[in-house]
Amino acid sequence: MDQLNQATREQGLSPEKRLGQILVEQGFVTAKDLEKLAAVQKDLIAKHQARKDAELKAETRGAGPPDAPGPKTSAPGQKADSASGAGAVEQDSLGLTLASPVEGDSESLSRLLSSARDRGASDIHLHAGGGLRLRTHGVLSEAETHGFSADEVERLVASALTRVQKEELRREGEIDFCFDLEGVGRFRANAYRQQRGFDAVFRSISAEPPTLDELGLPSDLARFTNFHQGMVLVTGPAGCGKSTTLAAMVNLINQEREEHILTIEDPIEVIHPSQRCIVNQRHAGRHTQSFARALRGALREDPDVIVIGELRDLETISLAMTAAETGHFVLASLHTNNAVRTINRMIGAFPSNEQGQVRTMLSESLRAVISQRLVPRIDVEGRIPALEVLVINKAIGNLIREEKTVQIRSSIQTGKAHGMFLLEQSLNELVASGKISRETALGIAEEKKLITAGV
Repeated sequence: MDQLNQATREQGLSPEKRLGQILVEQGFVTAKDLEKLAAVQKDLIAKHQARKDAELKAETRGAGPPDAPGPKTSAPGQKADSASGAGAVEQDSLGLTLASPVEGDSESLSRLLSSARDRGASDIHLHAGGGLRLRTHGVLSEAETHGFSADEVERLVASALTRVQKEELRREGEIDFCFDLEGVGRFRANAYRQQRGFDAVFRSISAEPPTLDELGLPSDLARFTNFHQGMVLVTGPAGCGKSTTLAAMVNLINQEREEHILTIEDPIEVIHPSQRCIVNQRHAGRHTQSFARALRGALREDPDVIVIGELRDLETISLAMTAAETGHFVLASLHTNNAVRTINRMIGAFPSNEQGQVRTMLSESLRAVISQRLVPRIDVEGRIPALEVLVINKAIGNLIREEKTVQIRSSIQTGKAHGMFLLEQSLNELVASGKISRETALGIAEEKKLITAGV
Protein backbone atom coordinates (compact mmCIF):
# COMPACT_ATOMS: atom_id res chain seq x y z
CA MET A 1 0.00 0.00 0.00
CA ASP A 2 2.88 2.40 0.78
CA GLN A 3 4.36 1.66 -2.64
CA LEU A 4 1.04 2.40 -4.34
CA ASN A 5 0.62 5.65 -2.39
CA GLN A 6 4.15 6.69 -3.35
CA ALA A 7 3.48 5.97 -7.02
CA THR A 8 0.15 7.81 -6.90
CA ARG A 9 1.83 10.91 -5.46
CA GLU A 10 4.44 10.72 -8.21
CA GLN A 11 1.68 10.54 -10.81
CA GLY A 12 0.03 13.63 -9.31
CA LEU A 13 3.26 15.53 -9.99
CA SER A 14 3.77 13.90 -13.41
CA PRO A 15 0.23 13.47 -14.84
CA GLU A 16 1.57 12.63 -18.28
CA LYS A 17 2.86 9.30 -16.91
CA ARG A 18 0.65 6.25 -16.46
CA LEU A 19 0.55 4.68 -13.01
CA GLY A 20 1.86 1.37 -14.39
CA GLN A 21 4.85 3.12 -15.96
CA ILE A 22 5.73 4.70 -12.61
CA LEU A 23 5.39 1.37 -10.76
CA VAL A 24 7.79 -0.27 -13.24
CA GLU A 25 10.28 2.64 -13.14
CA GLN A 26 10.42 2.47 -9.35
CA GLY A 27 10.90 -1.32 -9.37
CA PHE A 28 7.64 -2.14 -7.56
CA VAL A 29 6.39 -4.44 -10.37
CA THR A 30 7.69 -5.84 -13.65
CA ALA A 31 6.34 -5.25 -17.14
CA LYS A 32 5.26 -8.92 -17.19
CA ASP A 33 3.20 -8.38 -14.02
CA LEU A 34 1.40 -5.49 -15.70
CA GLU A 35 0.65 -7.57 -18.79
CA LYS A 36 -0.99 -10.26 -16.64
CA LEU A 37 -3.00 -7.65 -14.74
CA ALA A 38 -4.12 -6.00 -17.98
CA ALA A 39 -5.38 -9.35 -19.29
CA VAL A 40 -7.41 -9.96 -16.13
CA GLN A 41 -8.77 -6.41 -16.24
CA LYS A 42 -9.75 -6.76 -19.90
CA ASP A 43 -11.68 -9.95 -19.11
CA LEU A 44 -13.52 -8.29 -16.21
CA ILE A 45 -14.43 -5.26 -18.33
CA ALA A 46 -15.78 -7.50 -21.09
CA LYS A 47 -17.96 -9.43 -18.62
CA HIS A 48 -19.18 -6.20 -17.00
CA GLN A 49 -20.01 -4.65 -20.38
CA ALA A 50 -21.92 -7.74 -21.45
CA ARG A 51 -24.01 -7.54 -18.29
CA LYS A 52 -24.70 -3.80 -18.75
CA ASP A 53 -25.69 -4.39 -22.40
CA ALA A 54 -28.19 -7.02 -21.27
CA GLU A 55 -29.61 -4.64 -18.66
CA LEU A 56 -29.90 -1.82 -21.20
CA LYS A 57 -31.78 -4.05 -23.64
CA ALA A 58 -34.11 -5.18 -20.87
CA GLU A 59 -34.73 -1.62 -19.71
CA THR A 60 -35.42 -0.48 -23.29
CA ARG A 61 -38.17 -3.13 -23.45
CA GLY A 62 -39.60 -1.80 -20.17
CA ALA A 63 -38.30 -4.65 -18.06
CA GLY A 64 -35.89 -4.49 -15.16
CA PRO A 65 -32.31 -5.73 -15.24
CA PRO A 66 -31.90 -9.52 -15.04
CA ASP A 67 -31.11 -9.58 -11.33
CA ALA A 68 -33.51 -6.86 -10.23
CA PRO A 69 -37.10 -7.79 -11.18
CA GLY A 70 -39.85 -5.29 -10.57
CA PRO A 71 -42.10 -2.77 -12.28
CA LYS A 72 -40.56 0.04 -14.31
CA THR A 73 -40.42 3.35 -12.44
CA SER A 74 -41.01 6.82 -13.77
CA ALA A 75 -39.07 10.01 -13.37
CA PRO A 76 -40.54 12.87 -11.32
CA GLY A 77 -43.15 14.81 -13.26
CA GLN A 78 -44.06 11.75 -15.32
CA LYS A 79 -46.94 9.40 -14.61
CA ALA A 80 -45.90 6.16 -12.96
CA ASP A 81 -46.77 2.74 -14.34
CA SER A 82 -49.95 0.96 -13.35
CA ALA A 83 -50.42 0.33 -9.64
CA SER A 84 -50.64 -3.39 -10.26
CA GLY A 85 -47.18 -3.57 -8.71
CA ALA A 86 -48.22 -1.61 -5.61
CA GLY A 87 -46.08 -2.41 -2.65
CA ALA A 88 -43.66 -4.42 -4.78
CA VAL A 89 -40.13 -4.52 -3.47
CA GLU A 90 -36.91 -4.79 -5.44
CA GLN A 91 -34.21 -6.85 -3.76
CA ASP A 92 -30.57 -7.37 -4.64
CA SER A 93 -28.18 -10.21 -3.87
CA LEU A 94 -27.21 -8.63 -0.54
CA GLY A 95 -30.79 -8.73 0.68
CA LEU A 96 -31.08 -4.92 0.76
CA THR A 97 -34.46 -3.59 -0.33
CA LEU A 98 -35.81 -0.45 -1.93
CA ALA A 99 -39.56 -0.22 -2.35
CA SER A 100 -40.76 0.42 -5.90
CA PRO A 101 -42.91 3.53 -6.33
CA VAL A 102 -46.61 3.07 -6.96
CA GLU A 103 -48.90 5.29 -9.01
CA GLY A 104 -49.10 8.79 -7.54
CA ASP A 105 -45.73 8.81 -5.76
CA SER A 106 -44.12 11.00 -8.43
CA GLU A 107 -47.01 13.44 -8.23
CA SER A 108 -46.83 13.44 -4.42
CA LEU A 109 -43.12 14.24 -4.46
CA SER A 110 -43.71 16.96 -7.04
CA ARG A 111 -46.40 18.59 -4.87
CA LEU A 112 -44.21 18.42 -1.75
CA LEU A 113 -41.21 19.99 -3.43
CA SER A 114 -43.29 22.61 -5.23
CA SER A 115 -44.99 23.67 -1.99
CA ALA A 116 -41.67 23.79 -0.13
CA ARG A 117 -40.06 25.86 -2.87
CA ASP A 118 -43.00 28.30 -2.83
CA ARG A 119 -42.42 28.76 0.91
CA GLY A 120 -38.82 29.79 0.25
CA ALA A 121 -37.20 26.59 1.50
CA SER A 122 -33.64 25.98 0.34
CA ASP A 123 -33.50 22.39 1.68
CA ILE A 124 -36.30 19.86 2.05
CA HIS A 125 -35.85 16.85 4.37
CA LEU A 126 -37.89 13.65 3.95
CA HIS A 127 -37.44 11.87 7.27
CA ALA A 128 -38.64 8.32 7.91
CA GLY A 129 -40.71 8.25 11.09
CA GLY A 130 -41.10 12.04 11.12
CA GLY A 131 -42.68 14.87 9.20
CA LEU A 132 -41.41 17.05 6.40
CA ARG A 133 -38.74 19.50 7.56
CA LEU A 134 -37.77 22.65 5.67
CA ARG A 135 -34.66 24.79 5.94
CA THR A 136 -35.67 28.37 5.24
CA HIS A 137 -33.09 31.19 5.46
CA GLY A 138 -30.79 28.81 7.32
CA VAL A 139 -33.32 27.68 9.95
CA LEU A 140 -34.65 24.09 9.98
CA SER A 141 -38.30 23.72 11.04
CA GLU A 142 -41.06 21.13 10.82
CA ALA A 143 -43.71 21.68 8.17
CA GLU A 144 -47.38 21.12 8.86
CA THR A 145 -47.65 17.69 7.28
CA HIS A 146 -48.37 14.20 8.50
CA GLY A 147 -45.47 12.00 9.49
CA PHE A 148 -43.90 9.74 6.87
CA SER A 149 -43.57 6.02 7.38
CA ALA A 150 -40.33 4.38 6.30
CA ASP A 151 -42.19 2.78 3.39
CA GLU A 152 -43.59 6.13 2.21
CA VAL A 153 -40.16 7.76 2.22
CA GLU A 154 -38.72 4.77 0.35
CA ARG A 155 -41.33 5.02 -2.38
CA LEU A 156 -41.01 8.81 -2.71
CA VAL A 157 -37.23 8.52 -2.99
CA ALA A 158 -37.53 5.69 -5.51
CA SER A 159 -39.90 7.78 -7.65
CA ALA A 160 -37.10 10.34 -8.15
CA LEU A 161 -34.49 7.79 -9.23
CA THR A 162 -33.72 6.05 -12.49
CA ARG A 163 -33.24 2.28 -12.38
CA VAL A 164 -29.46 2.67 -12.51
CA GLN A 165 -29.56 5.18 -9.64
CA LYS A 166 -31.71 2.84 -7.56
CA GLU A 167 -29.13 0.10 -8.07
CA GLU A 168 -26.40 2.46 -6.90
CA LEU A 169 -28.38 3.44 -3.79
CA ARG A 170 -28.92 -0.21 -2.88
CA ARG A 171 -25.27 -1.02 -3.50
CA GLU A 172 -23.62 2.04 -1.90
CA GLY A 173 -26.19 3.04 0.71
CA GLU A 174 -26.27 6.65 -0.53
CA ILE A 175 -26.41 8.64 -3.74
CA ASP A 176 -26.06 12.25 -4.94
CA PHE A 177 -28.16 13.23 -7.94
CA CYS A 178 -29.91 16.15 -9.63
CA PHE A 179 -33.21 16.21 -11.46
CA ASP A 180 -35.76 18.61 -12.95
CA LEU A 181 -39.46 18.81 -12.11
CA GLU A 182 -41.49 20.25 -14.94
CA GLY A 183 -43.16 23.47 -13.83
CA VAL A 184 -41.35 23.39 -10.46
CA GLY A 185 -37.60 23.65 -11.00
CA ARG A 186 -34.31 21.86 -10.55
CA PHE A 187 -33.17 20.05 -7.40
CA ARG A 188 -29.96 18.54 -6.08
CA ALA A 189 -30.63 15.59 -3.82
CA ASN A 190 -28.94 13.11 -1.53
CA ALA A 191 -30.68 9.89 -0.53
CA TYR A 192 -29.15 7.63 2.09
CA ARG A 193 -29.87 4.56 4.18
CA GLN A 194 -30.16 5.03 7.94
CA GLN A 195 -31.46 3.06 10.92
CA ARG A 196 -35.16 3.40 10.06
CA GLY A 197 -34.87 3.01 6.30
CA PHE A 198 -34.12 5.72 3.75
CA ASP A 199 -34.01 9.50 4.16
CA ALA A 200 -33.49 12.17 1.54
CA VAL A 201 -32.58 15.85 1.36
CA PHE A 202 -33.55 17.95 -1.66
CA ARG A 203 -31.92 21.32 -2.34
CA SER A 204 -33.61 23.82 -4.61
CA ILE A 205 -31.37 25.03 -7.46
CA SER A 206 -31.86 28.01 -9.72
CA ALA A 207 -33.24 26.89 -13.07
CA GLU A 208 -31.16 29.54 -14.84
CA PRO A 209 -27.48 30.35 -14.26
CA PRO A 210 -27.42 33.09 -11.59
CA THR A 211 -25.75 36.49 -11.78
CA LEU A 212 -23.53 38.06 -9.12
CA ASP A 213 -26.17 40.74 -8.56
CA GLU A 214 -28.96 38.20 -8.03
CA LEU A 215 -26.84 36.52 -5.34
CA GLY A 216 -26.17 39.80 -3.54
CA LEU A 217 -22.47 39.56 -4.34
CA PRO A 218 -20.41 42.70 -5.02
CA SER A 219 -19.96 43.46 -8.72
CA ASP A 220 -16.23 43.83 -8.04
CA LEU A 221 -15.98 40.01 -7.94
CA ALA A 222 -16.37 40.07 -11.72
CA ARG A 223 -12.69 41.01 -11.99
CA PHE A 224 -11.78 37.51 -10.81
CA THR A 225 -13.24 36.07 -14.02
CA ASN A 226 -10.79 38.05 -16.18
CA PHE A 227 -7.82 35.74 -15.59
CA HIS A 228 -6.67 33.49 -18.42
CA GLN A 229 -4.23 31.46 -16.31
CA GLY A 230 -3.98 30.55 -12.64
CA MET A 231 -6.45 29.54 -9.95
CA VAL A 232 -9.28 31.27 -8.08
CA LEU A 233 -10.79 29.44 -5.08
CA VAL A 234 -14.27 29.91 -3.61
CA THR A 235 -14.39 28.57 -0.05
CA GLY A 236 -16.62 28.34 2.99
CA PRO A 237 -18.55 25.86 5.13
CA ALA A 238 -21.24 23.56 3.74
CA GLY A 239 -24.38 25.35 2.59
CA CYS A 240 -22.78 28.78 2.21
CA GLY A 241 -23.43 29.09 -1.53
CA LYS A 242 -20.01 28.17 -2.93
CA SER A 243 -21.33 26.25 -5.92
CA THR A 244 -23.83 29.02 -6.71
CA THR A 245 -21.07 31.64 -6.65
CA LEU A 246 -18.98 29.45 -8.97
CA ALA A 247 -22.00 29.13 -11.27
CA ALA A 248 -22.38 32.93 -11.42
CA MET A 249 -18.70 33.31 -12.34
CA VAL A 250 -18.99 30.63 -15.04
CA ASN A 251 -22.10 32.38 -16.36
CA LEU A 252 -20.19 35.65 -16.65
CA ILE A 253 -17.30 34.03 -18.54
CA ASN A 254 -19.80 32.23 -20.79
CA GLN A 255 -21.38 35.56 -21.73
CA GLU A 256 -18.21 37.56 -22.29
CA ARG A 257 -15.47 35.29 -23.66
CA GLU A 258 -15.11 32.95 -26.62
CA GLU A 259 -13.45 29.96 -24.98
CA HIS A 260 -13.93 26.33 -23.96
CA ILE A 261 -15.26 25.87 -20.40
CA LEU A 262 -15.03 22.37 -18.92
CA THR A 263 -16.74 21.73 -15.58
CA ILE A 264 -16.25 18.67 -13.35
CA GLU A 265 -19.01 18.38 -10.74
CA ASP A 266 -20.68 15.86 -8.44
CA PRO A 267 -23.49 16.20 -9.25
CA ILE A 268 -24.07 18.77 -12.01
CA GLU A 269 -26.19 21.48 -10.42
CA VAL A 270 -26.71 24.54 -12.62
CA ILE A 271 -26.98 23.78 -16.34
CA HIS A 272 -24.94 26.18 -18.49
CA PRO A 273 -26.08 26.30 -22.14
CA SER A 274 -23.21 27.27 -24.45
CA GLN A 275 -23.39 30.98 -25.21
CA ARG A 276 -20.24 32.70 -26.47
CA CYS A 277 -18.27 29.82 -24.94
CA ILE A 278 -18.43 26.10 -25.55
CA VAL A 279 -19.51 24.64 -22.19
CA ASN A 280 -19.06 20.95 -21.41
CA GLN A 281 -20.23 19.70 -18.00
CA ARG A 282 -19.07 16.33 -16.64
CA HIS A 283 -20.52 14.51 -13.65
CA ALA A 284 -17.77 12.78 -11.65
CA GLY A 285 -18.87 9.21 -11.05
CA ARG A 286 -21.23 9.25 -14.06
CA HIS A 287 -19.49 10.72 -17.11
CA THR A 288 -16.04 10.03 -15.68
CA GLN A 289 -14.70 7.84 -12.87
CA SER A 290 -13.52 10.65 -10.58
CA PHE A 291 -12.49 14.29 -10.34
CA ALA A 292 -8.85 13.27 -10.75
CA ARG A 293 -9.53 11.10 -13.81
CA ALA A 294 -11.48 13.93 -15.45
CA LEU A 295 -8.71 16.41 -14.67
CA ARG A 296 -6.07 14.18 -16.23
CA GLY A 297 -8.22 13.98 -19.34
CA ALA A 298 -8.97 17.71 -19.28
CA LEU A 299 -5.34 18.58 -19.92
CA ARG A 300 -5.75 16.93 -23.35
CA GLU A 301 -9.23 18.31 -24.14
CA ASP A 302 -8.18 21.87 -25.03
CA PRO A 303 -10.07 23.72 -22.27
CA ASP A 304 -9.42 27.38 -21.50
CA VAL A 305 -11.36 27.35 -18.23
CA ILE A 306 -11.60 24.34 -15.90
CA VAL A 307 -14.20 24.41 -13.13
CA ILE A 308 -13.80 21.87 -10.30
CA GLY A 309 -16.83 21.43 -8.05
CA GLU A 310 -14.68 20.46 -5.06
CA LEU A 311 -11.00 19.89 -4.35
CA ARG A 312 -11.50 16.67 -2.38
CA ASP A 313 -8.12 14.99 -2.21
CA LEU A 314 -4.39 15.25 -2.80
CA GLU A 315 -4.51 14.05 -6.40
CA THR A 316 -7.26 16.48 -7.38
CA ILE A 317 -5.45 19.39 -5.71
CA SER A 318 -2.17 18.44 -7.40
CA LEU A 319 -3.75 18.16 -10.85
CA ALA A 320 -5.64 21.44 -10.39
CA MET A 321 -2.39 23.23 -9.55
CA THR A 322 -0.71 21.62 -12.57
CA ALA A 323 -3.55 22.81 -14.83
CA ALA A 324 -3.27 26.34 -13.43
CA GLU A 325 0.48 26.31 -14.03
CA THR A 326 0.21 25.07 -17.61
CA GLY A 327 -1.90 27.86 -19.09
CA HIS A 328 -5.44 27.12 -17.87
CA PHE A 329 -7.76 29.24 -15.73
CA VAL A 330 -9.02 27.07 -12.86
CA LEU A 331 -12.05 27.86 -10.70
CA ALA A 332 -12.62 25.53 -7.75
CA SER A 333 -14.24 25.27 -4.32
CA LEU A 334 -12.89 24.05 -1.00
CA HIS A 335 -14.47 23.46 2.43
CA THR A 336 -12.40 25.94 4.46
CA ASN A 337 -13.56 28.88 6.56
CA ASN A 338 -11.08 31.60 5.62
CA ALA A 339 -8.34 32.49 3.18
CA VAL A 340 -5.36 31.57 5.37
CA ARG A 341 -6.82 28.15 6.24
CA THR A 342 -7.45 27.58 2.54
CA ILE A 343 -3.77 28.05 1.70
CA ASN A 344 -2.67 25.92 4.65
CA ARG A 345 -5.12 23.16 3.65
CA MET A 346 -3.79 23.11 0.09
CA ILE A 347 -0.18 22.87 1.27
CA GLY A 348 -0.94 20.46 4.13
CA ALA A 349 -2.54 17.96 1.75
CA PHE A 350 0.95 17.05 0.51
CA PRO A 351 3.66 15.06 2.31
CA SER A 352 6.03 17.27 4.30
CA ASN A 353 8.95 16.62 1.95
CA GLU A 354 6.95 18.05 -0.97
CA GLN A 355 5.49 21.09 0.76
CA GLY A 356 8.35 23.45 -0.14
CA GLN A 357 7.78 22.85 -3.84
CA VAL A 358 4.01 23.15 -3.37
CA ARG A 359 4.42 26.53 -1.65
CA THR A 360 6.35 27.79 -4.66
CA MET A 361 3.74 26.42 -7.10
CA LEU A 362 0.88 27.92 -5.11
CA SER A 363 2.56 31.32 -4.77
CA GLU A 364 2.88 31.47 -8.55
CA SER A 365 -0.47 29.98 -9.64
CA LEU A 366 -3.01 31.14 -7.04
CA ARG A 367 -4.75 34.39 -8.02
CA ALA A 368 -7.40 34.91 -5.34
CA VAL A 369 -9.37 33.27 -2.54
CA ILE A 370 -13.01 34.22 -1.92
CA SER A 371 -14.34 32.88 1.41
CA GLN A 372 -18.02 33.37 2.08
CA ARG A 373 -20.81 32.85 4.61
CA LEU A 374 -24.56 33.30 4.25
CA VAL A 375 -25.86 35.57 7.01
CA PRO A 376 -29.52 36.09 8.14
CA ARG A 377 -30.83 39.54 7.26
CA ILE A 378 -32.88 41.85 9.48
CA ASP A 379 -34.00 44.38 6.83
CA VAL A 380 -35.82 41.86 4.61
CA GLU A 381 -36.44 38.13 4.62
CA GLY A 382 -33.52 36.00 3.52
CA ARG A 383 -29.75 35.77 3.83
CA ILE A 384 -26.91 37.84 2.43
CA PRO A 385 -23.32 36.81 1.69
CA ALA A 386 -20.49 38.09 3.88
CA LEU A 387 -17.10 37.71 2.24
CA GLU A 388 -13.39 37.55 2.89
CA VAL A 389 -11.25 38.29 -0.17
CA LEU A 390 -7.54 37.61 -0.58
CA VAL A 391 -5.75 38.79 -3.72
CA ILE A 392 -2.38 37.20 -4.39
CA ASN A 393 0.11 39.96 -5.16
CA LYS A 394 3.90 39.81 -4.97
CA ALA A 395 3.97 40.40 -1.20
CA ILE A 396 1.37 37.69 -0.48
CA GLY A 397 3.17 35.31 -2.83
CA ASN A 398 6.40 35.81 -0.87
CA LEU A 399 4.60 35.05 2.42
CA ILE A 400 3.26 31.79 0.97
CA ARG A 401 6.64 30.76 -0.43
CA GLU A 402 8.54 31.67 2.75
CA GLU A 403 6.17 29.72 5.05
CA LYS A 404 4.80 32.90 6.66
CA THR A 405 1.10 32.37 6.03
CA VAL A 406 0.36 33.45 9.61
CA GLN A 407 1.13 37.02 8.46
CA ILE A 408 -1.37 36.95 5.58
CA ARG A 409 -4.35 37.84 7.76
CA SER A 410 -2.88 41.22 8.73
CA SER A 411 -2.01 41.85 5.06
CA ILE A 412 -5.66 41.26 4.12
CA GLN A 413 -6.82 43.65 6.85
CA THR A 414 -4.64 46.46 5.48
CA GLY A 415 -5.05 45.53 1.81
CA LYS A 416 -8.16 47.54 0.93
CA ALA A 417 -6.29 49.33 -1.87
CA HIS A 418 -5.72 45.93 -3.50
CA GLY A 419 -9.36 44.86 -3.11
CA MET A 420 -8.75 42.72 -0.01
CA PHE A 421 -10.81 42.59 3.19
CA LEU A 422 -11.44 40.28 6.14
CA LEU A 423 -14.75 38.58 6.90
CA GLU A 424 -15.06 40.86 9.95
CA GLN A 425 -14.70 43.96 7.77
CA SER A 426 -17.47 42.68 5.50
CA LEU A 427 -19.67 41.99 8.54
CA ASN A 428 -19.05 45.52 9.85
CA GLU A 429 -20.29 46.98 6.57
CA LEU A 430 -23.44 44.83 6.67
CA VAL A 431 -24.15 45.89 10.28
CA ALA A 432 -23.55 49.57 9.49
CA SER A 433 -25.93 49.41 6.51
CA GLY A 434 -28.68 47.86 8.66
CA LYS A 435 -28.75 44.56 6.79
CA ILE A 436 -27.68 42.26 9.63
CA SER A 437 -27.61 42.56 13.42
CA ARG A 438 -24.47 43.10 15.45
CA GLU A 439 -25.29 39.95 17.44
CA THR A 440 -25.31 37.92 14.23
CA ALA A 441 -21.99 39.44 13.18
CA LEU A 442 -20.44 38.57 16.55
CA GLY A 443 -21.68 35.00 16.24
CA ILE A 444 -19.98 34.54 12.88
CA ALA A 445 -16.78 36.57 13.32
CA GLU A 446 -13.59 34.66 14.06
CA GLU A 447 -11.99 37.70 15.69
CA LYS A 448 -14.87 39.30 17.59
CA LYS A 449 -12.91 42.38 18.72
CA LEU A 450 -12.87 43.50 15.08
CA ILE A 451 -16.67 43.87 15.05
CA THR A 452 -16.90 47.59 15.73
CA ALA A 453 -20.10 48.55 13.88
CA GLY A 454 -23.29 48.94 15.90
CA VAL A 455 -21.51 49.66 19.18
